[in-house]
Amino acid sequence: MNSTVDERLTADRAADAAERIRRLRDEVHRVIVGQEPLLDTLIRAMLTQGHSLLIGVPGLAKTRSVRVLAHALDVSFSRIQFTPDLLPSDITGSEILVGNPDSGDRGFRFEAGPLFANLVLADEINRTPPRTQSALLEAMQERAVTVGKATHPLPSPFLVIATENPVEQEGTFPLPEAQLDRFAFSLMLDYPSADEEQEILRRTTGLHEAEARPVLDGNAVIELQRACSLVAADDAVTELAVRLIRATRPNDPEAPEIVREYVAWGAGPRASQMLVRGAKAEAVQRGETSAALADLPRLLEPVIAHRIVLNFRANRDDVSARDITIEILRSLSIAV
Repeated sequence: MNSTVDERLTADRAADAAERIRRLRDEVHRVIVGQEPLLDTLIRAMLTQGHSLLIGVPGLAKTRSVRVLAHALDVSFSRIQFTPDLLPSDITGSEILVGNPDSGDRGFRFEAGPLFANLVLADEINRTPPRTQSALLEAMQERAVTVGKATHPLPSPFLVIATENPVEQEGTFPLPEAQLDRFAFSLMLDYPSADEEQEILRRTTGLHEAEARPVLDGNAVIELQRACSLVAADDAVTELAVRLIRATRPNDPEAPEIVREYVAWGAGPRASQMLVRGAKAEAVQRGETSAALADLPRLLEPVIAHRIVLNFRANRDDVSARDITIEILRSLSIAV
């Protein structure tokens, strides 16, 4: 259905969307213990039609959470383990030569790869060479893959969740800035609390483990995405989003001293877009029809952490994206 000029998100429609998301959260939490920031990131990415980068050591339920989310959404799921010998055709698919035994005719047929799924987990994405990373880049941006002379559209909805292990760097290929910018949000995962870890043991060391049940489907996801896009964002929201992102750029007049000293390159306009879309996603989860200013500061770090490029002095002085975020908010007189 094409967008119309007069289409608006009604209060009833927003409330229905919020109820669907609540059911989705409850179902995921029936299987996954804690990891609320992870679930927040996944749902926000789903609503904004974006992609997410999850950074964390092994064993923090990254793969499990994405798989459970796919089951709860009742959409197709594909996990790709990225390795140094992975080829672009291994993820996109390839043309194979087939023959007709009756007529003797031969021709090429496209065999779709694991990218052709609604929810794709790109596990340890930085372990594959740039050539294969670029194949994923096209899919993330264009929602299609090109093989030979043909372009094949990916299914809708389409969401890529990529993971990285921050501990092991040997044998890895850092993602280029152009590809990092394609991720709407990033998240550095932390260990669970002691109580959460005990609950994990209770749930996972018995004879049976809980499995997620479908509570939505692909069409419902598309409807939620549409509702999110219809959330209103007034001038105050967009103006603050622009100020926050421009403050990450060392040459901007509003950039704080920490940015001028430690940031080589700031975030681009796509970061401003993701900040506003993220605020819309937060609003629709609360059943509201307009984005709130208060959500922008909280979303700043997941939007810019993977987009800003820190210089060598930041590494030397142990300055992180979180430090940059805190100082930007303080410099703009926004409560941290």
